[in-house]
Amino acid sequence: MNADDRNPLARARVVTRLPAQDLERARRFYSEQIGLEPVDERPGGLLYRSGGAEFVVFRSAGASPGTFTQMAWEVDDIDSVVSELRGRGVVFEEVELPALLGGGRTRDGIVEVEGNYPSTGARGARGAWFRDSEGNMLGIEAPVM
Repeated sequence: MNADDRNPLARARVVTRLPAQDLERARRFYSEQIGLEPVDERPGGLLYRSGGAEFVVFRSAGASPGTFTQMAWEVDDIDSVVSELRGRGVVFEEVELPALLGGGRTRDGIVEVEGNYPSTGARGARGAWFRDSEGNMLGIEAPVM
């Protein structure tokens, strides 16, 4: 028996939950600007599937501080994804990463992060961030091999 057999969370699915003060506004954002429709809807929440994973946008009285990445998509071609989303009205953040995170400043909405993804053999990553309609910070990243 290995350690994962004794730990129920080691076998559990991870599902991201994003707060929304206005669920209908969030639905419009994810539909019109991201191009995703909910696969299930319950009172107070919308379930989305993307790339084999799930995330939930739920009605909340609290608001996200939007100061850190709450969810990210890994893509093969970050330039085309950023271009497509910009065409849908998504506004990308201009950021300067601290040296602790590899440093770097966004150029046209995308930053190069050296040393990211060491477990995959990548030498770094390219990333971009934006906020959804509810202030949640979302990211797009692509490993640099």
